[in-house]
Amino acid sequence: RAALEPPTQQLATAAGAIHDGVTDSLNQLHNVLNPSQRQALVDKVEAHCKVWHHVNGEEEGADAAHPGHLGKLAKELALTPDQVDKIRASFKAKVAASGKHFDPSEAEAHLKAFGTAFEADTFDAKSVTTGGPANAHIATWGALRMAHFYEAVSPVLSPDQRTKLADILRHHANYKRSQNGT
Repeated sequence: RAALEPPTQQLATAAGAIHDGVTDSLNQLHNVLNPSQRQALVDKVEAHCKVWHHVNGEEEGADAAHPGHLGKLAKELALTPDQVDKIRASFKAKVAASGKHFDPSEAEAHLKAFGTAFEADTFDAKSVTTGGPANAHIATWGALRMAHFYEAVSPVLSPDQRTKLADILRHHANYKRSQNGT
């Protein structure tokens, strides 16, 4: 776990700087949209955040409609019900033991501040100062959650399943979107 601290801090720093890196683009976007388009965009972003929060909740695979990463992995690796139960229990224990839980209030405060500012007639993205901390919080929480997930998965897999998982992760890490967006 100590090995995760330096890269997690680097991730927090990089994610925190994203907002500053896109302020000019956000200002340009604001300037080309009319008021109803700006409001529609803010509504879409808010809806996307609600879906993200539901899918990325604390409970991995909390419902049948959104089985989460574990549900997808169970299909890809042909996990047994016993393996799924062991992974789910271990993951839940690791998340609880970490003491770090996602607090949506920071992200929601940023989303509200950004939405209110973006919908206004005048807008300067640099004036929305909540973006960096919110991005850092979401990114580090997600990275630690992923680490807990694979800590729970790895010991339960057979050697063949572990090899297949490594191939899946390698493929995902090397994924590049083609010119036509597929």
